[in-house]
Formats: sequence, C-alpha cells, structure tokens
Amino acid sequence: MPAPNPSGSYKISVMTGIAIVVASMVGTGVFTSLGFQVLDIKSGFALLMLWAVGGIIALCGALSYGELAAAMPRSGGEYHYLSRIYHPALGFLSGWVSATVGFAAPTALAAMALGRYAQSVWPTVSPSALSVVVVLILATVHITSRRAGSRLQVVITTIKVLVLAGFIGVGLLVAQPQPLHFAPHGAADWQQLLSPAFAVSLVYVSYAYSGWNAAVYLTGEVEQPQRNLPRILLLGTSLVLLLYVGLNFVFLYSTPLSKISGQLEVGFVVASHLFGDTAGRLMGGAIAVLLVSTVSSMIFAGPRIVQVMGEDLPALRPLAQLSSAGIPVRATLFQTALTILFILTATFEQVLLYAGFVLSLFTFLTVLGLFILRWRQPALSRPYRAWGYPVTPLLFLLLNGWTLRFIAQRNPKRRYTE
Repeated sequence: MPAPNPSGSYKISVMTGIAIVVASMVGTGVFTSLGFQVLDIKSGFALLMLWAVGGIIALCGALSYGELAAAMPRSGGEYHYLSRIYHPALGFLSGWVSATVGFAAPTALAAMALGRYAQSVWPTVSPSALSVVVVLILATVHITSRRAGSRLQVVITTIKVLVLAGFIGVGLLVAQPQPLHFAPHGAADWQQLLSPAFAVSLVYVSYAYSGWNAAVYLTGEVEQPQRNLPRILLLGTSLVLLLYVGLNFVFLYSTPLSKISGQLEVGFVVASHLFGDTAGRLMGGAIAVLLVSTVSSMIFAGPRIVQVMGEDLPALRPLAQLSSAGIPVRATLFQTALTILFILTATFEQVLLYAGFVLSLFTFLTVLGLFILRWRQPALSRPYRAWGYPVTPLLFLLLNGWTLRFIAQRNPKRRYTE
C-alpha cells in the first residue's frame, strides 16, 4: 500500500501536472529532427502528418493511461500497473529500468544539451560544469519543498510554452512562404504516408513525443488523482501536439528545404533565416533556457518510481523514506547522483537507445493491460474510462507495436538527439 501522505502536505495541482507532462515531452527533438526527415520526404503534407500521427499515438496512450491511473491511483507508473496486472517481477524490471536509465539518462542528456546550447551563446561556458550545476540546483529545490518545486515547474514551463507560441506567431508574420503544399496534393502525397522513409521518421518523431505519461509517476501526490490525472495527461499531450505541428509548420513554411536538409540545428537555421545571424545565436540560448524545464520535470517525477518500489521491496526500503513534507529525498538524491555520473562519463547514449526500446515495450504491455484488467476485473471502480475504447488503445498498440517491430528488425541508429 502507498505510504500515507503527511497531514497538510502540499498536493500537486492540475496546472503543475500539465507542466510536468509538457516539460517532459518538449526537449530538443522538435528542434533537431526535421532536417533528417526532409532528406527523404519532400511533401509538406507528409511532413506535417508525421507530427500529427506521432501526437495521435501519444494521445491514444494518454487516454489509456488515464483509465489505469484512475482505477489504480498510486504513484510509480508502469511499475505499479505491471505489478498489479501481470506479475511483481515484471513490474520490478520495468521500475528499475525506468528509475535508472529511463529517467537519469534522459535527464543527463537534456542537461548536456542545455550546456551545449548555452555555450553557443557564451563560448567560455563549460557545458559539463553548467549541466551539473543546473541539475544540483533543481534537485535542491525539489527536495526542499514540493510547493516551491511545483511553482518553479509551472513558471519555467509557462515560459517555454510562451516562447514557442511566440516563435510560431512571429515566424508566421515575417516568413516568406515556401512553395510547399500542406494539404494533400494528389495520390503521391498519400503514398508518402506508406513509404519506408515515413516509417523511419515516425520512429524518431515518437521519441520526440516520449514523456506524455510523466504525470502517472506522481499519482499519489496529485490532488484528486482519479479525477485530475486523465485531464492532466490529455491536456498536456494535446498542448504539445499543437506546439509540435505549429513549430514544424513554421519551419517548413518559412525556410527553403535546401537550407534545413540534413541539418541538426534546425531551430538555429530557421531563426537565422527569419531574423538574422544574431537571432540565430540567441535561439541557442533560448533553447538552453527551455531545457531547464525538461530537466526539472524529470528530477521531479523520476524519483517517485524507486520510492514506491522501496515501499514494496525490503532491499530498497531506505529509498522509500519520505521527509516531513512527503518528499522522497533519498530517492531524489539517488537519481541525481546517477544523472551526474552519466553527465561526467557521457558513456550512456548507446545504452539509452536499447533502454528506449525496453521502455516502449513496457508502455505497450501497460496499454495491453487495459484490456486484461477490464476482462479480469469488470467490477473494478473506474472513475474514468478511456474515450473511444477499444479503438483508441488498439490504435496505440498497433502503431506502437509496429514501431517496436521496426526497431527490433532494423536497429536504426539515432541520427539526432531526443
């Protein structure tokens, strides 16, 4: 059973939950992946559909997780769900991979990207040193006060959304339209959606959408979780879908494909094209600031997995200890130490590739568990039922399962950052 929440301790609001979902999803992927997609796909319609389809997959997953979170309101995410639906051993494997590589490594990756982008504006900055300092400051905030951590998360994520929305709006105002069709223009555009190039690109777009389930790791700390968690997952994922489609529309609408083709720093290239070289360099600094919210959200959510595991497993019991404010301080320090180790050694990117496959498999099994739970426990209280059931979870399973099969067969090497 979950540990009791200390009396009067601060609960996570809907706004904070949405901020965690948005911040976990919006990293560097949306600024880096388009340059590789346009190498093989030249249709504006197909390129935008990539981001729409990726968002639909994430929304179907969010709908399914919303039902599971409302039916089994406890922190821990897949660790809790898989333990209940299948077997505690599968839950433990999922939890341990998520708590270590699944959160610590992406946190390190985002912090390192933050350092590199900051160095593009301030060349004397040491990227690794800045990465470590940012991680330590954010960890200190989150272990000191849940209220302060929640407010910080909301503020820095709001800044992220406003900056991206502002970039979309201003970009549309000053852009010189490019000769691309964003509505389907004949059979060739539709055929692109079935091409191998579209399939390969969708794998990487799915990486950019990862994090839509971030709030379920804090279920036990959310205010009225059975009512609010489905809202958090759906609103957060929908907002990111709109931002992603809007950003990529501006990138394609404003900048010739020849300029962004094969480029890793698409955000820099587009900003330079629209506003000049100085603005392009400032874009690097802006992305560095935006990544603070990504690092913060992972430091916030990740430790709750190992903390809940510690409540169930004697060997991990020390990591389950909560402070007087109900914060898993030891679990947060454990993840922070592992994150800093990854930053300083920078030897985990290949590990992260394979861990990503395993984590996607656990997500697949979790959504599949929605069907198993409905069949096995039809009388279980379900304050929220997945909209569109069984179509939406089946759609997620089909598309996510196809992605897993593709990765297993082709083992594509990642050409750009998450």
